[in-house]
Amino acid sequence: MDRRVFVNGTLMRGLALHKNLEGAVFLGEFRTAPAYRLYSIDDNHPGMFEVATGGVSVAGEYYEMDDDVWARVEAGEPPHLYLGPVKLEDGRTVEGILFPRQIAEARHKDISDYGGWRSYIATLPVQSMFDDF
Repeated sequence: MDRRVFVNGTLMRGLALHKNLEGAVFLGEFRTAPAYRLYSIDDNHPGMFEVATGGVSVAGEYYEMDDDVWARVEAGEPPHLYLGPVKLEDGRTVEGILFPRQIAEARHKDISDYGGWRSYIATLPVQSMFDDF
């Protein structure tokens, strides 16, 4: 069975876990409806959840994949992420990767104003390859 999934973090093209999507079909870049908050989970990956008020539109990518690719994606996801409904700005509701609100708000940094994971990580200092010398 094929599955379509909206991703908004390290699974996106050029990022750390994109290799887990090998064999998936890229369907395009999309944005969520302005109904989400986005948190940095220790600057390793984002955590997104829906809110009733004060939400923003979050940038992401949409993929179609078979069960084998999904199994690889799911096995490689960090703790607490889960599959749930995501509203896109074009009015569709699709499956997407979400994070529990209570964990995000209790322990992590709100990065919603950046509008997406790529925009946020672009502001982080680059670790020098010479730091270990």
